[in-house]
Amino acid sequence: QVQLVESGGGLVQAGGSLRLSCAASGSIFSINAMGWYRQAPGKEREFVAAISWSGGNTYYADSVKGRFTISRDNAKNTVDLQMNSLKPEDTAVYYCNADIRSSRLLRVGMDYWGKGTLVTVSL
Repeated sequence: QVQLVESGGGLVQAGGSLRLSCAASGSIFSINAMGWYRQAPGKEREFVAAISWSGGNTYYADSVKGRFTISRDNAKNTVDLQMNSLKPEDTAVYYCNADIRSSRLLRVGMDYWGKGTLVTVSL
C-alpha cells in the first residue's frame, strides 16, 4: 500500500510564504514524476506544479510561476512546494500527486494522491 501525506498548510496573510511537504511511504519501488494540484472552494482541481524524477525538469501553472518553487528529495521520497508572495486567490486545498511503481514487476506506475492540506491566504 502506498500513502502520500501532505503537511505545512495553514493560514497566512497575503504576501506571506508557506512551505508544503509531501512524503510518500509504503510499498515503493520507484517514483517518477511528482506534483501538486489544488482545489479552491466551488472550483475544479487544477494543476499547480510538477517535477521530473531527476528534478531536472519542473513545470508550473502560469498563475504561480515566479512565486512557487517545487523540489524533491529522492532519498526521502518527498516533494516540497515553496510558496512565496501568496495571494488570496491561492486559497485552496493542496494535493500531492505522484506516479509510483509499487513493485519491480510493474512496468508502469500508478497515480497516487494525498488527502490534501488546506492553505488559506487572508487579505
